[in-house]
Amino acid sequence: MTAFTYKNGELHAEDVALSAIAADVGTPVYVYSVAAMTEAYQRFVEALAGQRAQVCYAMKANSNLAVLRTFADLGAGADVVSDGELARALAAGIPAKRIVYSGVGKTREEMAAGIEAGILQFNVESRPELTALSDIAVSKNATVEIAIRINPDVDAATHNKISTGRKEDKFGIDIARAGEAFAQASTLPGLNPVSIAVHIGSQLTDIAPFRSAFGHVAELTRQLRADGVAISRLDLGGGLGIAYAGERVPTPAEYAAMVAETVGDLDCDLIFEPGRYLTGHAGVLLTRIIFIKDTGERRFVIVDAAMNDLMRPALYGANHSIEQVREPAPNAALGEADIVGPVCETGDTFATAHALTDLPAGELVVIRDTGAYGAVMSSGYNSRPLVPEVLVNGGDYALVRPRETLEQQLDRERFAGWQSPERTSQS
Repeated sequence: MTAFTYKNGELHAEDVALSAIAADVGTPVYVYSVAAMTEAYQRFVEALAGQRAQVCYAMKANSNLAVLRTFADLGAGADVVSDGELARALAAGIPAKRIVYSGVGKTREEMAAGIEAGILQFNVESRPELTALSDIAVSKNATVEIAIRINPDVDAATHNKISTGRKEDKFGIDIARAGEAFAQASTLPGLNPVSIAVHIGSQLTDIAPFRSAFGHVAELTRQLRADGVAISRLDLGGGLGIAYAGERVPTPAEYAAMVAETVGDLDCDLIFEPGRYLTGHAGVLLTRIIFIKDTGERRFVIVDAAMNDLMRPALYGANHSIEQVREPAPNAALGEADIVGPVCETGDTFATAHALTDLPAGELVVIRDTGAYGAVMSSGYNSRPLVPEVLVNGGDYALVRPRETLEQQLDRERFAGWQSPERTSQS
């Protein structure tokens, strides 16, 4: 099922015409489908039936409060990596006991906030972090459950910038030294080491790296238990990929079967942290064509969305399908065009030599599969306002983040004390 389909000659989000959203909210705008998120979540959870599993949505993929509330209502927890994400998860109604705090560089203030909130688990990534977390827990007369994130030195065979389980990556503790870390944690006051955590990267399209990493986790679990460390929980991270360009990706059922094969005999509670899988297909970036520019050598379709709104193509060379909102005729002639934004960077390109019909300025197009790492990575580069977000549920839709105004941008900044406070223009 896809939540974005043509009906009566026009692309819809569930039962809402995207042109209606554009007319109401303007463009560019992110549009998310509740049905798509719900279906992805249920498919993932159902695949894990029979295992003691808790899904903690990796909210770095999309941290809009309405998106978080959608998953909270479905029973999801959250994987957070900052004080801001912790605050968002709690504000969206996710119980603290379903929250895991990850991240390689937690500050003491962030650790304190997690302790005060009463979260389920901290995923500790270094020996110095163990000491700092112990100090803070003792100061608050608390004992916190922790996982130690291990680095299994497994290449996830994904993009270099989102691979996190190789020895040269900054994440986790070398698995060869994990025993030392757990021994240290067992002696530190305020810490209860109950879990092993692993996460080898994002957008994995092959089961094999997962199998290798989880096999290492299983072996370490048995070794630690033999040494007297009572491991009762495994945090297996996220990373399950989605198809952006028709590539073959593992299904949740295939993934769950591999989990059962590798760690299913350990009698552990399991935590999973999917992000992209739950939201990627559930969102589109709706944008309008400003100009068609034909140089004689290349044809450029210039849209009002830009790289500051969707960073993935510029940052990762990511491919996203681009479709027009008005359904093309079955035999419509296709021509190649580069779809680009208005930002002053050549990297502000969403697609090159992309097949499109001969669209005029003013037409609407969508950039597909942008529900993950889209709005959440956007910026105000070129002093462009942050893009609004809309949530669709059946025939209803709601503006869940208004478009930022230029006045709001200016109000975030201050003149220095020695400068005139008036905003003036000089000739």
